[in-house]
Amino acid sequence: MAATVTNGISSSFWASVREALRGSHQDYTMGSITRAIFLLAVPMVLEMLMESLFAIVDVFWVARLGVESVATVGLAEAVLTIVYAVTMGLGVSATAMVARRVGEKDREAAAVAGVQAIGLGVLTGLALGIPGLHFAPHLLRLMGASSGVVAVGSAYTRVALGGCAVIVLLMLNNAVFRGAGDAAIAMRVLWLSNSINLILDPCLIFGLGPFPRLGVTGAAVATLTGRSVGVIYQLWCLGRGSEHIQILARQLRLNIAMMLRLLRVSVTGIAQMLIPHVAWLSLIRMVSLFGNDALAGYTIAIRIVVFFILPSWGLSGAAATLVGQNLGAGQPQRAEESVWKTAIYNVLAMGGIGLVFVLFPVPVVHLFTRDPLVVPLAAACLRIVSLGNLGYAYEMVMMQAFNGAGDTRTPTWVNFLGFIVFEIPLAYALAVPAGLHAQGVFWAIAISETCIAVALVFLFRRGGWKTEKI
Repeated sequence: MAATVTNGISSSFWASVREALRGSHQDYTMGSITRAIFLLAVPMVLEMLMESLFAIVDVFWVARLGVESVATVGLAEAVLTIVYAVTMGLGVSATAMVARRVGEKDREAAAVAGVQAIGLGVLTGLALGIPGLHFAPHLLRLMGASSGVVAVGSAYTRVALGGCAVIVLLMLNNAVFRGAGDAAIAMRVLWLSNSINLILDPCLIFGLGPFPRLGVTGAAVATLTGRSVGVIYQLWCLGRGSEHIQILARQLRLNIAMMLRLLRVSVTGIAQMLIPHVAWLSLIRMVSLFGNDALAGYTIAIRIVVFFILPSWGLSGAAATLVGQNLGAGQPQRAEESVWKTAIYNVLAMGGIGLVFVLFPVPVVHLFTRDPLVVPLAAACLRIVSLGNLGYAYEMVMMQAFNGAGDTRTPTWVNFLGFIVFEIPLAYALAVPAGLHAQGVFWAIAISETCIAVALVFLFRRGGWKTEKI
């Protein structure tokens, strides 16, 4: 009997996994909340896992080229965080509005919202990419790059920043899919684009086979190629249609009312995402004061952390979709219950990962570099930053819950106070006056993330997000 029950549970679990990967037809405003979280979270986690590989594979191969090449990737990525912040802010409004319309069972309005979001994405990508293409070397110098890093990394940075339109569209289209509940499509997009990057990275960096040897620039070319193919696939999926959303030719027009509503949510959404990224720019600039070894160690450690945080961000993304759709369906209590359950799952995942990094940072860092000057700094960063994992787990879910409801103002203010008013001054105080150098910056990250999480949990409990109108 026990064996029969076990087999039945196992069969049910794998059937749910297959449904999640294939794309579920479930209405997420009814039925089991745990099952809804599972069906949304599995493809979102796998999507973000591949996005993590996108980031970490570059460092894995580029680390073979030397400290200056790793520093190039770190500084260019720091500049790109501005692009990511703007795109994520646009994505917040797209996800919230599409999810709300899907919850209201209005597929037409959901598709119109998607079109307006994509239009904003095209304009934003061009506005960011053209200046980035031209001013790449100047941006590297502004970030504190040495003359050697500027010489090695200017071409890499031009390609990375010049392709901003592709980055924006890739992220924004996936935000539309997630809001609609089509997380499996978003997952397949990133698996496709990142698989291309995984294959092309070593080929273009080292000149394998018929490919030219481009050095660190090859990493940027591989990434841009993979992302471009992903965008083409996304547009094909939107035109073909899915269970929850389809964009028709007649919907390809400007809708002023919808555009203004998207912009209203996007402005604070962009500010919300921009604030921590500006803080990160300040921190990496601070770390650069202590030399290329410190910068390389910080870059490697943060890439490792991001590798594991992004899947956890995918899990928290389920909360945004469930909050938006259930508020649209007039079920705020179900929306709140979805958030608390997602938070528990995220804490378990992030807590386990953090424990490994705290106990065994050096073996993990050795997978990327054995430079005797870089390893101790990278290991220290990995251990210290991971102490904030439990707080970060709650922070991600609560942030996404507010965003899914369309309340982007509350997390924006929390980010401003937590990152700008608290984290940056704390990092400087610990690094310079207190004499902890780069480790002072690492401690500031762990402390501030924990404080931000506590503030968001408190504000979420107050429940103002339940009455947000979008």
